[in-house]
Amino acid sequence: MSSFSSIIGRLPAVGPVLLVTATLGLAGCSQEKAEVKDIIRPVKVVEIAKVHDTRTLSYSGSVRARTESALAFRVNGKITERLVDIGQHVASGDVLARIDPIDYDLSVKSAQAALDAAERQVETVELARKRAEQLFAKNFAPKSQLEQATLTYDQAVATRDSALSTLAQAKNQVGYTDLKADRDGIVTTVSADVGQVVGSGTPVVTVAVDGEKEVLIAVPEMEIAEFKPGKAVKAGFWSDDALALDGKVREVAGSADPQSRTFAVRVSLPNDPRVLLGMTASIEATAANERQLVSIPLSALAEQGTQSIVWTVDRGADTVHARPIKVAEFAADGVRVAEGLKPGDVVVAAGTQFMTENLKVKLAGDTALQSASAADGDAKQVR
Repeated sequence: MSSFSSIIGRLPAVGPVLLVTATLGLAGCSQEKAEVKDIIRPVKVVEIAKVHDTRTLSYSGSVRARTESALAFRVNGKITERLVDIGQHVASGDVLARIDPIDYDLSVKSAQAALDAAERQVETVELARKRAEQLFAKNFAPKSQLEQATLTYDQAVATRDSALSTLAQAKNQVGYTDLKADRDGIVTTVSADVGQVVGSGTPVVTVAVDGEKEVLIAVPEMEIAEFKPGKAVKAGFWSDDALALDGKVREVAGSADPQSRTFAVRVSLPNDPRVLLGMTASIEATAANERQLVSIPLSALAEQGTQSIVWTVDRGADTVHARPIKVAEFAADGVRVAEGLKPGDVVVAAGTQFMTENLKVKLAGDTALQSASAADGDAKQVR
């Protein structure tokens, strides 16, 4: 009995112990919450750089000769020989192809026979004219007979001259059965081959004339105003990164291609033996940057309701704040912003879904802030 009473007597002392324990537990929870609340989130950011006054336009095209001649036969016929292949260098006067000359040889023989007959006729009427002159001089024949003989002679001479021209034309046609290069160059296209019957004027071989080369590019209509004849540009080549030449816009098409809606622009290049026909070239030109746009990574773009926003970092307080922006366009390298950002603003580049107003942040690592601008399209990020 006394043992039980002693146990009961000690029970009231348990209450304060439990109270102290509970109090310490609650204090620990509050401290945990305080520690959770004070967590500072590391962020990746980009700094908006000053927008440049100019931008770079770049288009690719192929190197070609300034002058390309599509050569064709001047007479009809069947091709019997093709003496050149694509890529072969030819000199002025070289025979490129031939057509069957038999019919034209026969025309020459026929014209020669007609000329011989006309010459014999001239000889005959000339004798008659001289005889009429003698008789008229002796008053044995009237003047009308002399005039008739003279007229007949003139007609025979005209017929002979016509036959002579016909013979020359026939001989020319025989010469036209050989297709010859008119200038030095490289064969770039063969459009007809042996056995094919071609008409006069049908292109058979295309020769790129030696000399100045150029690059043909296609420029969309929204940028064609930046290309004027005489504009200086830079030419680079895919085959050789070290090869860069100064070019000049030589010609701009007066109308757009009906299918691609682009304008053909020809850029002349200086003579350089390293530049070969068919090489792929990149033409870069500078243009005024009329639209003052800045570029940010796509991951930096967020939304609040229907409003596009970004999270900017207050460097003094190390907190983030939502800022409404106006998106101009989406590009391959990011988002173009027309309104809402200015040079020097620091924007959260990733993890925007975790941002809240006045959230404490820090820039991870000891790296410098980088820049993003629409002029060069670079959005350099800080990790």
